[in-house]
Amino acid sequence: MELSAPFRFRSRNLNSPFTHIPISHPFKHPPPFSTKLVNKPTNSTLTVRALRKAPIEGLSDELNAIARRNLDFAYTRRRVRDAFTEVHQQLDHCLFKNAPAGIRTEEWYERNSRGLEIFCKSWMPRPEIPFKASVCFCHGYGDTCTFFFEGIARRIAAAGYAVFAMDYPGFGLSEGLHGYIPNFDYLVDDVIEHYTKIKVRPDLRDLPRFILGQSMGGAVSLKVHLREPDDWDGMILVAPMCKIADDVLPSDAVMKVLTVFSKVLPKAKLFPKQDLDELFFREPSKRKLVGLSTIIGSSWSRR
Repeated sequence: MELSAPFRFRSRNLNSPFTHIPISHPFKHPPPFSTKLVNKPTNSTLTVRALRKAPIEGLSDELNAIARRNLDFAYTRRRVRDAFTEVHQQLDHCLFKNAPAGIRTEEWYERNSRGLEIFCKSWMPRPEIPFKASVCFCHGYGDTCTFFFEGIARRIAAAGYAVFAMDYPGFGLSEGLHGYIPNFDYLVDDVIEHYTKIKVRPDLRDLPRFILGQSMGGAVSLKVHLREPDDWDGMILVAPMCKIADDVLPSDAVMKVLTVFSKVLPKAKLFPKQDLDELFFREPSKRKLVGLSTIIGSSWSRR
């Protein structure tokens, strides 16, 4: 099926100060990664099997089977995302339909200083529109820099801003055990490392720069800004999650037990996730799309 114009992948030949691996169109070429670069399951990883995910309404049995795959490792998440590319392009929601035309997008993988392959993406305005500033996005815990942010990024880019995003290690299409954050400061280091390269690009280094954080990404953005306050011209926080509300925490006794388990089995999925879609998404039509964001996670989470 021919892709609609607003959602074609468009490469940009920019003078970039770093080397990256461009992503080819998923329907024409194999995924741009090799088995040498991915994390293999090990005996040190304990997975608690959650209840089987409910089928996604309107999808074939084959796609529902793909959506139920174990997402612990990046090579599976990447293949699941490729399988749903055409479905995502047909979603009936304003974030996906009627997107601004002419936005130039680019996807690539970049290996960071910790040896992990990081998925990166950019959205640029039409060539005749000069950049006003750069916007660097930090996503939330149960999220990725694609899917819902895709529509938002296109609208920001259409207003004349260069938009950049990355998936944290262990999230989305980046390498790492899914949802596992061994040290929050490591995650902040990864964000600073990547966006430092963006900020020094010849076409951006003299422009204002902003960091945009949503949910847990708000906490990431705050820590990034605290470490380098002079490197940012502004910060945009959308529902920042800097602390878990006391009324949703389990009892002190349960917290103590879980704390011990998380230290003994740090990679285990010990924490069942509540279904909070009705709280997170007030718009019913958007709430129905959550299940189609197929690489964001399962019914259990890691510490």
